[in-house]
Order: sequence, then C-alpha cells, then structure tokens
Amino acid sequence: SSLQKACRLLVVFCALHLSAVLFYYLRGNTIGHGWSPEPPPRIQTFARRESGSLHPGNISKPVADCPDPSPLLLGPLHVEFSQVVNLKNVEKENPELREGGRHTPKDCKALQKVAIIIPFRNRDEHLKYWLLYLHPILQRQQLDYGIYVINQGGEETFNRAKLLNVGFTEALKEYDYDCFVFSDVDLIPMDDRNIYKCYDQPRHLSVSMDKFGFRLPYNQYFGGVSALSKEQFQKNQWVSQ
Repeated sequence: SSLQKACRLLVVFCALHLSAVLFYYLRGNTIGHGWSPEPPPRIQTFARRESGSLHPGNISKPVADCPDPSPLLLGPLHVEFSQVVNLKNVEKENPELREGGRHTPKDCKALQKVAIIIPFRNRDEHLKYWLLYLHPILQRQQLDYGIYVINQGGEETFNRAKLLNVGFTEALKEYDYDCFVFSDVDLIPMDDRNIYKCYDQPRHLSVSMDKFGFRLPYNQYFGGVSALSKEQFQKNQWVSQ
C-alpha cells in the first residue's frame, strides 16, 4: 500500500542520516586525538656570508686573538743579497697577499693594525729585497698590515719627514690603522722576533745596525725603523716639516 511504501522510505532516509552523523563524529574524534594529514614544516638556520648572501649552516664563531708572541717566529734569519729578485718572485712566494700589499691573519685576529710607511726615491733594487724578506716576516708575526711606499719625484733634496707625514695621512684614508712603522727601504731585520708593532712609548726598532757596527751612531738616534701608535704620532707631532 501507499502507507507501507512511505514508511519504508522514511526508514531508509533515517538510516542514511544516522550513517552520515556517525561518520563525521568518528572523523572528528580521530583528528582531536592528534592525527595530522602532513608533517610540520622543517625549520633551518642561516648564516650570512661576507658577500651578503645567505647560506644554510652554523653561525660562525668569533675569531680568537692571535697569541703573543706568535708561534710562527723562526728567530735569527739568514739575509743575503746575491740572488736576482723581481716583483713576480715576491708575488709568487706570498700567495696570501691582497692587492696593495695588504695581509690579514686567517686563523686569528691580529692584535694591532699596522701601516708600514717607506719613504722612497730611486731605490728600486733595495725595495725588491725589502719586500722579498719583510712580507714573510710580517706574516709570521701575525700582523694585520699594509705597506705604503711614498715616492718623492723630482731632483729636490730628499725630504724624509714630509714623506712620512704624507704616508701617515694617506694610510688612514684606506684603513683604521692603530700603529705606524716608519722604515728606510734598505733596512731588513736579521731576527723576526723584532716585532713590527707599537708599544706604550715610541719604539726604535733598529737599535743595532750592521752599517754602524751594531750600535747606535749617537744616543738620540731614532732613524732607520721606528714604531709609533696613531695617538703618539698625533700627540707629539713626531715628524716635523
């Protein structure tokens, strides 16, 4: 009969409705107990390169100060001038040099930033030997250093004092040096433990030269190689015009 058909349809509809309610109830209960359809995103740390780009990895640790004295020092050196030297030799034997005669230790932080000022005129051969010997010495001393050859042209009387002043001024335009070593181009240390750095007071680094019989020509002599901090040079106006 029509009534029986209507009852059957109602029963079927109720069964479908109950099944749908039961399905959504069970699904919601499962999600509530911690099920997740996909894993959480992976978090990655980044460190900045010197160039400014990013790369994954550990953040770099601070570089320790270089030890004092340097463990690389050799002591007494054999210095001789019989071999032929050119600037290509100097460049080849010092591969870690940067353009402009600059060098910074790669394994530690240098204790001082040293500008070495050389007053110069028509001493090309002396300069080649100086560079050949001094670059390795200064690197073993673990200095953050730069070399500045200040040339005087023309035929006027050589003005060493003026060249040193110019070197001091020009070096500071390039880098924040805190120590200045003023050196004649024909003086090479015979022992790398004679450190090219600054002290509490202005320091004469060439107190024993072979051309003077390894003694000072007079007590007040301060020429050859001398070291002054930036503050000492400015305070005392050491090199007069």
